[in-house]
Amino acid sequence: MSPVVSSIFLSRLQGLPVLDASGDQVGKVRDFVTQFRALGRLPRVKGLVIELLAARRIFVPMARVQSIDAERLSLSGVIDARRFHQREGETLVFDDLFDRTVVTTDGKKALIFDVAMQEMRNRQWEITQAALRETTTRRFSFTSRKGTLFQVPWDEIAPSLAADDEATDRKVAQLADMRPADVARELHDMSPAQRTDVARALADEQLADAFQELPEDEQVALLSALEVERAADVLEEMDPDDATDLINDLPEEFAEDLLARMEPEEAADVRNLMQYEELTAGGMMTPEPVIVAPDATIAQALAQLRNPEVTPAAASMVFITRPPTDTPSGRYLGAAHVQRLLREPPSLMASTVIDDALQPLTPDADLNKVSRYFATYNLVIAPVVNTEHQLIGAVTVDDVLDHMLPDDWRGDQMDGIEPDELPNDREVS
Repeated sequence: MSPVVSSIFLSRLQGLPVLDASGDQVGKVRDFVTQFRALGRLPRVKGLVIELLAARRIFVPMARVQSIDAERLSLSGVIDARRFHQREGETLVFDDLFDRTVVTTDGKKALIFDVAMQEMRNRQWEITQAALRETTTRRFSFTSRKGTLFQVPWDEIAPSLAADDEATDRKVAQLADMRPADVARELHDMSPAQRTDVARALADEQLADAFQELPEDEQVALLSALEVERAADVLEEMDPDDATDLINDLPEEFAEDLLARMEPEEAADVRNLMQYEELTAGGMMTPEPVIVAPDATIAQALAQLRNPEVTPAAASMVFITRPPTDTPSGRYLGAAHVQRLLREPPSLMASTVIDDALQPLTPDADLNKVSRYFATYNLVIAPVVNTEHQLIGAVTVDDVLDHMLPDDWRGDQMDGIEPDELPNDREVS
C-alpha cells in the first residue's frame, strides 16, 4: 500500500473521487463505517460507503483501499455493487458521530467536529483521535456551536459515548415487546436527540410500525433526521398508503430522493397512490388487499387471510379477480366475507360465495361517500375498482377514521387526551 500520513482526519476525505483498480472513477466517498469495541480498545474502521455514479451506495472493506491522498482514494480487487445497508452495531462517522455531544474525561462538554483514523497494521485502521468544538452555555440555556476547537485522543471521549450507547440499548430493549402505538408514545416523549438515536437502533419493521402512529409533524422531523438510505428502508416497510401520506408531507426534492432509493416495486406502489387526491378512496386505499383467482378454494383463500402480516381489517374479506391477482388486477368479480368462508366446506371455490349485493367504490369517491358506504354495508374493508373494472386496492375503516378525525388527533393521543375530550372540528354530513 502506498505510504500514508500517520493519521487522517476523515472530513478531508468526504466527497473524494474513488477509483477502481483500472484507475476509472466509480463514485465518491460518502461515509466510513466504524464498530465500537470494549472500553480500552479503539473503534475499528470496517470500511467506507461509496456513492456510485448511479447514486447507489455500496460498502467497501478497508482491506480494498489501495491508497489515499488529498485528491483521490484508490481501490484494489473486485467491488461488490450490492446496496449498502447499515448493520446493527455499526456506526457511520459522518451521519452518526459528527455533531454528537460528548464529555471529555476532564469534564469538558463538546461536539464531535471530526475524527482521525490511523493504520495500525496492514490495512487495519482504527479511530485514534477526535477534533472537538467546545460548547458554551449562554443565557436562556442557548448552546453555541462556536466554541474553541481542540483535539483529544479517542480514549478521552470513549466513556461518554459508551454511556450514551448503553442508555440507547436499554431503551431499545424496553421497546422490543411493545405495541406500535406504545412505541410511538415513547418516541413522542423523548428529546429530539434521544428519539433519533433510538430510531436509528430500532429494526426497520418496528420503526415503520411506530412511524404510522406518530403525529405527522413528528414523522417528517424524524424521517428527515435519519440517514437517507435508512429513511428509504423504513418507507419500504410502511403500508403503501401511510408511506404515501408521509411522502406527500415532505419537501419535493427530498421525497423524490427517497423514492429513487426505494426498491422499484415499493416505490411504484407509492407513486401510483400519489396520483389520487388525499381525501378520496384512491388516496386512502392500500394496493395490497388479499386477492385470489376464481378457481381458488375456500381453504386456499383462508390460508391467505391467516397470514400474520395481513391486518385484522384486511383479513375480513377476500377479493376474487381474473388473473393477474396483483393490483391493478384482472377483471374484478366480487368479494367474499371471512365469516361466510368459515361457514362453507373448504373444498368449495371462494367465487361461489361472493356477496352479490356489495358494489365497489370508485377511486374518486370522496370521504363523505366512503364513510357512508362503510356505514351502509357495515364493513371494515371495501374494494376500489377503476373504469376498466380492475381491482386497484381496498380502503380499510382505520384509514377512513384517520381522515375523519381532527388533523392533530395523534398528537392529542400522545399527550394523553382522551377521545371524548377531542374537539369536533371535522364533521361528515
